[in-house]
Amino acid sequence: MAAFYEATVTDIHHWTDRLFSFRTTRDPAFRFEDGQFAMIGLEVEGRALLRAYSMASPNHDDGLEFFSIKVPNGPLTSRLQHIRIGDTVLIGKKPTGTLVQDSLLPGRNLYLVSTGTGFAPFASIVRDFAVYERYERIVAIHGCREVAELGYSKHIIDAVLADEYLGEAAAGKLIYFPTVTREAFTNTGRVTTALEDGTISAKAGLAPLDPAHDRVMICGSEAMLKDLVVLMKFRGFREGSSSEAGHYVIEKAFVEK
Repeated sequence: MAAFYEATVTDIHHWTDRLFSFRTTRDPAFRFEDGQFAMIGLEVEGRALLRAYSMASPNHDDGLEFFSIKVPNGPLTSRLQHIRIGDTVLIGKKPTGTLVQDSLLPGRNLYLVSTGTGFAPFASIVRDFAVYERYERIVAIHGCREVAELGYSKHIIDAVLADEYLGEAAAGKLIYFPTVTREAFTNTGRVTTALEDGTISAKAGLAPLDPAHDRVMICGSEAMLKDLVVLMKFRGFREGSSSEAGHYVIEKAFVEK
């Protein structure tokens, strides 16, 4: 397993009966850009059982953090949800992914649009000092079914704003828009609807989405990705990639299994 290194689990937090986060040690040689993912997993019967996981921790962190769903019959998550502090996790040595700043053209506002565990790469990005130098506003959008499922994203946003150093950089720039679909809450409904009808932009005090000054990163369910790609194209946004920067980027490689 030369393509992987062994990391030790150092912390675990179960946010709901469906969601948990965990931290591991980090090999000093492991380098990544905020927003990227790596293949991680467990050794089962002598073989590596792997899935793509975004690094939720920023690239300056000494450890690594991941945010995961629990799937009872999922090949990996059915096992991963039972890890304990001190257990070993395999981490791929070659991170990759499209949710990086070089894939976007310069802009004024950055929208981070996620559902479920798709918030993970944005937990990394909102803890990156450089992103606050690059944009005037960063709008972190997280859609879930129930209020309790927003626990992780709220924890991250609160920690950023309360941080002695990062909080100063994020003050007045970082805007959090959580929304749920199955319970009464401050914001209700699908993130796609709130973006399309201008609800999010209005609450953030911004003009409607415009490729002239807005940049968008998207990570979440297949249905959400599909709907937002349609919206982006309709609004005149061009998709970016590692070979050519654009107005928006999407990531499909977050864990659902």
